[in-house]
Amino acid sequence: MFGFALTAATSDALARIEELRARLDAQGPLPRTWKGRTRRDLEAEATAASTMLEGVPVTVDEARRILAGDRPAGVADADADLVRGYRDAMHLVLARADAESFGWHAELISAIHHRVLAGAYSRGAGRFRTGQNWLTNSASGDRVYLPPTADVVPRAIAEVCTWMDEAAEPAALKAAIVHVSLAGIHPFVDGNGRTARIAASLAMYRGGYRLPQFTSLEEWWGRHPDEYYRAFDCLGSTWAPDADVTPFVEAHVVAQATQVEALSLRNATERALWTVLEDVAVHDLGLAERATHALYDAFFARDVTNRFYRGTAGVSGVTASHDLGKMVAAGLLCGRGAGRSAHYVATPELYRRVVQGAELDAHWWAAEASAEDARDLALAGLAARLHGGPPT
Repeated sequence: MFGFALTAATSDALARIEELRARLDAQGPLPRTWKGRTRRDLEAEATAASTMLEGVPVTVDEARRILAGDRPAGVADADADLVRGYRDAMHLVLARADAESFGWHAELISAIHHRVLAGAYSRGAGRFRTGQNWLTNSASGDRVYLPPTADVVPRAIAEVCTWMDEAAEPAALKAAIVHVSLAGIHPFVDGNGRTARIAASLAMYRGGYRLPQFTSLEEWWGRHPDEYYRAFDCLGSTWAPDADVTPFVEAHVVAQATQVEALSLRNATERALWTVLEDVAVHDLGLAERATHALYDAFFARDVTNRFYRGTAGVSGVTASHDLGKMVAAGLLCGRGAGRSAHYVATPELYRRVVQGAELDAHWWAAEASAEDARDLALAGLAARLHGGPPT
């Protein structure tokens, strides 16, 4: 097992994570629709970030549509399978995490990997490698890290699992250790990074951090890839079972605290936005609460297709067409494209309704503002109202 020490920065971040859990747990139960929406959005962002880190060319919006059953025409079937596979792997660990018989073992790691690679036998899904692999610099092609030989892998994985079962360390620290350990052992031919990041999320969930804000660190790494890859420098150039991984642990735990804090602030603002849009959908348009999904996605400049709306709202094609048509008639959405590319986008009226519904100061809104500026102004106003101070 790798060695590590607690730095001051790591200890401070661990304390901050615990404070954030207490604060978020104290907010009480969230409305079911909003809780589901939060988990779905963070799931899409984490999935896209983790797959992009491994070179899968899928954006967040494309991942969001794929997970809603609406694969964009420009995304290859194989890439869409990997997006769904990553989602299925996360669902597996969240379903298994609460089992009374839960234990960390090699078969669990293999099961996660099998789903990560969408069961692709040709890519070694769910099977430890039988040969040597190595990591290369994508820019230069140079070998930068040599994992252990294949015969060492089963024993090394067993040691990690034993430590995860028996160690009494905080969950965020265990998440960092299982992440760097799996990455260092590199037990599979492909999909090692994704498997390691999902195992880290499982460690958080097992430690009682159940809100999706605590299991979405991939999105942070996706926005800071250089920092992510530098954190592995402590492994050296060749596998060493006694390597000191303190730098990785510190980077991981600090990133975890920073991500949760950022997501909790964002979540509060977006929940306020959801409430405003729900009032528009239900009270102004006379639609069911489900219509909020379409307004919410359009607000964030996401292409809303009939299929995508059906997947998020859980309705039939006919009902989706009725709901979307009513939002178009009200001037909140505008249809674009035709056939497979047909979709709906927000109109300036939608942004005006948000500003009006949120009772924001009039000077925060300019009728001639671009859609992006109007969206930013509305979110800034909501955030300022929630957290105090003028918008920035």
